Amino acid sequence: MTVLNRRLSVAPMMDWTDRHCRYFHRLISHETLLYTEMVTANAVIHGDQKRLLGFHPSEQPVALQLGGSQPQALAEASRIAAGFGYREINLNVGCPSDRVQSGSFGAVLMEQPGLVARCVEAMQGQGAEITVKCRIGVDEQAPRAVLPDFIGQVAAAGVGSFTIHARKAWLQGLSPKQNREVPPLDYGLVYDMKAAFPALEICLNGGISSLDEAETHLKHMDGVMIGRAAYHQPFDILSTADERIFGGRPARPEAEIMAQICEYIEAELAKGARLNQITRHMLGAFAGRPGARRWRRMLSEGAHLHGAGPELVMQAYAAVKG
Repeated sequence: MTVLNRRLSVAPMMDWTDRHCRYFHRLISHETLLYTEMVTANAVIHGDQKRLLGFHPSEQPVALQLGGSQPQALAEASRIAAGFGYREINLNVGCPSDRVQSGSFGAVLMEQPGLVARCVEAMQGQGAEITVKCRIGVDEQAPRAVLPDFIGQVAAAGVGSFTIHARKAWLQGLSPKQNREVPPLDYGLVYDMKAAFPALEICLNGGISSLDEAETHLKHMDGVMIGRAAYHQPFDILSTADERIFGGRPARPEAEIMAQICEYIEAELAKGARLNQITRHMLGAFAGRPGARRWRRMLSEGAHLHGAGPELVMQAYAAVKG
């Protein structure tokens, strides 16, 4: 099984990192690892698997994030997902939303490392690498006490790669948005986990907003995961990542990327997609540049209209180019 390169990845983000978003990000960076939105194990087993798990071959490398806390359901979902071609399946042990808590998975599992160990043990052997994304702790837990124990138990069950969001999650009193911003970041603790578990791959997530910051963290960590900044400023984060982070090819010409996304749009519209389903992920593409406001306005106002197609995207892009 080929090991994925996680030096830089785009975080799984609900309602954001769908297949259209990932296709656009892949045009900008060949190497950055992309993650799906979280999908629950039961949805995979009982739902529309093609809609939930399908992806364009060019999205590779792409990883699936699963939510759940029942070992056998997670094992079955992993088997199904591996059949779709996913090379990594990531167990969500970090989401603090009420819906996730009510299902007894996500960040609440930080309190049950033994159950997480049973889950990942059951998920093994389906043809995909099993990884975990977690927090440093929840509620009144003392992260320096609980995080090493959590990592140790889960690693003993066969997980060799962890992505750690360097904040606690407060399961009561904070919204998911506040849980991404209010609890203080503790990068030092995550650095210490890499030092304590040198044989494991430890990647850092939380509050990282530029490639400069990513490069600083990579002096201490195996990988960095960027979330909202990569979504809202995809060219800023991803266009030079292949060269700077992976030592690969220089950035692709922007005009080439735009031409290719328009070809993709045309193909997707022919399958019944709507333009705004795709362009909603592109609104921040040129953030901070002259013409960016007009780009956003033209797409926001026009992409939902009947008959709108790739020509609208190119007209909006002309406003950016000046």
